[in-house]
Amino acid sequence: MTDDSEERIETRAIHAGQDPDEETGALMTPIFANSTYVQDGPGDHRGYEYSRTGNPTRTDLEANIASLEGGEYGRAFSSGMGSINTVLNLLEAGDHVVTGDDVYGGTHRIFTQVYEDYDLEFDFVDTTDHDAVEEAMGEETELLWVETPTNPLMRVNDIEALADVAHEYDALCAVDNTFATPYLQRPLDLGADIVSHSLTKYLGGHSDVVGGALVTNDEELDERLGFYQNSVGATPSPFDCFLVLRGTKTLPVRMDRHCDNARELAQWLEDHDAVDRVYYPGLESHPQHDVAEKQMDDFGGMLSFELDGTLEEASTLVSETEVFTLAESLGGVESLIEQPAAMTHAAIPREERVAAGLSDGLVRVSVGVEHVDDLKADLERAFEAAL
Repeated sequence: MTDDSEERIETRAIHAGQDPDEETGALMTPIFANSTYVQDGPGDHRGYEYSRTGNPTRTDLEANIASLEGGEYGRAFSSGMGSINTVLNLLEAGDHVVTGDDVYGGTHRIFTQVYEDYDLEFDFVDTTDHDAVEEAMGEETELLWVETPTNPLMRVNDIEALADVAHEYDALCAVDNTFATPYLQRPLDLGADIVSHSLTKYLGGHSDVVGGALVTNDEELDERLGFYQNSVGATPSPFDCFLVLRGTKTLPVRMDRHCDNARELAQWLEDHDAVDRVYYPGLESHPQHDVAEKQMDDFGGMLSFELDGTLEEASTLVSETEVFTLAESLGGVESLIEQPAAMTHAAIPREERVAAGLSDGLVRVSVGVEHVDDLKADLERAFEAAL
């Protein structure tokens, strides 16, 4: 693999971790559809022995994602939840985790409905409030789990400041960078120990693959993550790795269009009579806009808004769009719309959701790469039908 340390991210997205196949000259990384590999003698293998442990297609993907994040070590998983689970495998009974009070519903579920049963303790706080984070930390705290921007309220957390807090307590700081992607934000550069991704989203980019990833600069930490990756077995297929590698090549050009469309749509929504509030880090009205400007290169393709109306009207709105597709997930080239309270965050008890600011009428939008005027017209038709 060539030294890509000085190359810009647009170039690394296409080339990092991937050299033409030495035997055939194939330009694209082949799909190595093997479960096992020939050995020259007992234990004398040629770098690969069993595809749960390692696969050449996965190796290229892991190197590519690590390079994009500015990290030394990358690990790929069969889903974003597989990557989150692997971070939690680092912990022991009695350990304590501090995290945000508006994290992704699947993250909340694995914390509270899986790992609390194994005697891990979780505190959910507003991670934009550093005093609240400090108050929640303690001697037993081993992990500070951070999303930024958060899902679905688009709160922006100061990664550098939170990493400093975590390290004061000798805890790891892990950052879910799914919404921003490494094209817009690189948490390792800001002090994070681990970066997590759902590859299903922007890195895959085409709504046709499910995957996850972890990146770190710590060799010992990577070895521990690799042990659990292999032992638990939540590893992606070679075909899935191939699909994500196809996606990362166009990440920069796609993200530029996602950001342009989302910025214009957020400004339009903020001025719309039917909308009570818009959550988008690129708006000057966003409470953490200054933090976003400091640590992000642009503001992403995700936004949420609240209608000046009822739960039923919000449900009607998301059901009436035609260009926007009513569906969970995000980060594909097509625009998606959903109601978090009934869909992605339904696993969180209502009282907890409301307390965190996630209302029943909140609408989340993954802004795609269609023409922005068509997106506006589609929402306008839906507003007329719902209100």
